[in-house]
Amino acid sequence: MHVLLLALVLTADPASAEPMVRGEKLSGTTRVELAKLMASPADFEGKTVTVEATVRKACEKKGCWMELTGADPRGPGIRVTFKDYGFFVPLDSAGATAKVEGVVKVAELAEARAKHYEAEGATVPKGKDGKYREVQLVASGVELRR
Repeated sequence: MHVLLLALVLTADPASAEPMVRGEKLSGTTRVELAKLMASPADFEGKTVTVEATVRKACEKKGCWMELTGADPRGPGIRVTFKDYGFFVPLDSAGATAKVEGVVKVAELAEARAKHYEAEGATVPKGKDGKYREVQLVASGVELRR
C-alpha cells in the first residue's frame, strides 16, 4: 500500500498540483507584469496588485522575505515581505513560481537593513546617489508552485 501511494505522488502532474498558499487567499486584483512594475514603480506606489514571477531567493533563516525576478535572473527584482509579519514562505522557495498579491512600496533602506538582507543572500540595488533603494511588495497572500 505504501509503495502504491509513493508511486502516485511521484508521478503526479506538477502542472495540476495545487499551489502552496500562504497568507490570505488571492482576491484577483489587477495583474501587473513584473517588467512594467520595475520600469515605473512610482506609478504603482500604494496600489494593490498581483504579480507572478520566479522566486530568485528567499530568506534562509525564517522565510520572512523573498525576491521575485523576471526573464533575466540577474536583473532587477522586487522584494516581497509579508503583511504584519503574519506568514512566511518555505526556506527553499527559490526556483518556484510565485503569484503574489500586495501593496507596492518604493523604499529607501538604511545601510544596516540593506547589509542584513545582503548577509541573507539578497541583492539590494543602490541608486546613483549611493543610497539603497528597492521596489517592495507587501504581500497579503502568496501562491507558490513548483
